[in-house]
Order: sequence, then C-alpha cells, then structure tokens
Amino acid sequence: MNHEQQIQARPECTVERALEVIEGKWTTLILRDLLHSTKRFGELRQNLSGISPKTLTDRLRDLERSGVVSRAVFPEIPPRVEYTLTEKGRALGAVIEAMAQWGAVWT
Repeated sequence: MNHEQQIQARPECTVERALEVIEGKWTTLILRDLLHSTKRFGELRQNLSGISPKTLTDRLRDLERSGVVSRAVFPEIPPRVEYTLTEKGRALGAVIEAMAQWGAVWT
C-alpha cells in the first residue's frame, strides 16, 4: 500500500491523517523552509544540517505524492529542479507557524 492509500484507508481520525503527511522532523523542516520560497535541492540540503541526500529525496517524494509539494524540472545543463509548496502545502503554514510559536514559548 503506498503512502496516499495509507492516508485514505483510515478516514476516522483527521489528526492521524494529517500527521501521516507531515510526520517526522525532516518533513516538518522541509515544509518550514518551503513556506518562505521555492527552493532547489541543494538549498534545502544546506538549510537542513545533517539530512542525507537520500532522506531528503525520500521526504520530497512523499510530499509530492501527497500533493503538498510540486517539483519543476528545467531542461538546462546541469538540470535545475525546484520545489515549491502547492496550495495544499501552503495551507500547512498556520500549523508550522503555531509550532514555531509554541517552541518559542515552551522550549
């Protein structure tokens, strides 16, 4: 069962379904970075100290499959790939900002 099928298989808890999209430290930090602007893979990797290229690729693919991130490939040499939030992804902005505010007060 793929990621999208897993989300659709359990409609009973909307919080659980949301967490399946934004699960994990790296996914949340990728969303944080993309809230401000479109980024290239290298920019994301540089901003996310400690993330491996494989993990970043996997998380971006999951977000793309979930409809949260779009990927644009430009036919240049070397190829340029940019990642940006979709409307669905931008809607997570309030969640990320609430987490930032909570972190500023309680950690």
